[in-house]
Amino acid sequence: MPGLYYEEFEVGETIEHEKRRTVSERDNQAFCDMTMNQQPLHLDREFASGTEFGERLVNGLYTMSLAVGLTIPETTDGTIVANLSYDDVEHPAPVFHGDTIRVQSTVTDKHETSDGERGVVTMHVEAFNQNDELVCAFSRTVLSLKAPDGE
Repeated sequence: MPGLYYEEFEVGETIEHEKRRTVSERDNQAFCDMTMNQQPLHLDREFASGTEFGERLVNGLYTMSLAVGLTIPETTDGTIVANLSYDDVEHPAPVFHGDTIRVQSTVTDKHETSDGERGVVTMHVEAFNQNDELVCAFSRTVLSLKAPDGE
């Protein structure tokens, strides 16, 4: 399913994204390796066992990136010019290996660009674990294409 053009976004609309993903130890390790983040709370089982969490946490930037990725099919797949910003990022609860993440996006604002050729859309994105606990939230602002003439 292609993403939405600027005109198709409705302020106040909440999009429940169908795709979900169960986060594996491999996902977390690979993300930490690629980003050179060697924080022992993410990677060292013995270290993490001595923390208030009792086990390793999934890297919060991976959680946020996963949340963005899960939104793409129903929002910006093939209809985006650019991501403009990610704001007000929160991680109210940790993500652990084996958690299954689902995401919803609520359109909070939209306006045409000054030349009227494209549109700017802001969405509040929320990621939840399998227990419906909020694990990540942020605003994502995108530069969106307008629908081609005749569509």
